[in-house]
Amino acid sequence: MLSKKLNENSQRINTQNNFFYLTLALVFLLISASLEKVITSGFLQYMLEVFTLITFGICLLSLRFDKNWFRFLSSLVVAWLVAVVTRAVLGIEEIEIIMLFLMFIFFFGTFRSIMRQILFTGSINSNKIIGSMALFLLLGLMWAIGYLILIHFLPGSFHGISKGSWHENFADAAYFSFVTLTTLGYGDILPITPIAKVFAYLEAIVGVFYMAIVVSSLVSSSREQYFIDHSDD
Repeated sequence: MLSKKLNENSQRINTQNNFFYLTLALVFLLISASLEKVITSGFLQYMLEVFTLITFGICLLSLRFDKNWFRFLSSLVVAWLVAVVTRAVLGIEEIEIIMLFLMFIFFFGTFRSIMRQILFTGSINSNKIIGSMALFLLLGLMWAIGYLILIHFLPGSFHGISKGSWHENFADAAYFSFVTLTTLGYGDILPITPIAKVFAYLEAIVGVFYMAIVVSSLVSSSREQYFIDHSDD
C-alpha cells in the first residue's frame, strides 16, 4: 500500500510541476517549525524531524530527474536517518551537530540542482518562477542551519537565541535568517559575536544579489526565447 502511494506521488510530480511541490514542502517545513515552539509534550515535540524527513522525501521526488544529484542526496537522507536513530537509541545529543551538517549539505545540494535547471537555461514558465522561490527559501534555510551550528559551538553568539536542541531553536533561527535575507532587520534577535555579525551581513549581501541574479536570469531567458520564437519571421 505504501509503495503504491509513493509510486502515485512520483507519477504526479513531473518536470512541469516538480518545483511547486518542492516549494510547498519547504513552506510546510517552516510552518512546522513554528508549531514546534508551542508543543512541548510527548512525541509531538519531535514532529519537526518528521516534517524534515517528509521534506527530504518530496525534494528527492522533485529532483529525481537530475540523476547525479538524486543519488548524492539520497545517500545524505540515509545518513541523516541513521544519525536520528542513533541519537534516539543511544541518547547521544552531540549527534545533533552531525544532523545539522547533513541537513545543510542536503539543502545545498538541492539548491545546486535547482539552480542548474532554472537559471539562464531554457524558456521561462510558471514552474521555473516557482523554482526561483524555492531557491530563496533554501538560501534562508541554509543560513538558519548555519546559525544553529554557530550557536552549538559558540552559545553566546546571538541575543534572543540561547543554546538548545536544534528543533527548539530552528524556528527562531529561520525567523532571523529570513529577516536578515530580506534586509528587514527587526532587531528582536541580534548577532553579538564578531563571527555572528559576519554571518548576518554576508546573508544580507547574498539576499540582495540573489534578487538581481534571478531578475537578470529571467530577463535573459525570456529574451532568448523571444528571439528563438521569432527567428523564422
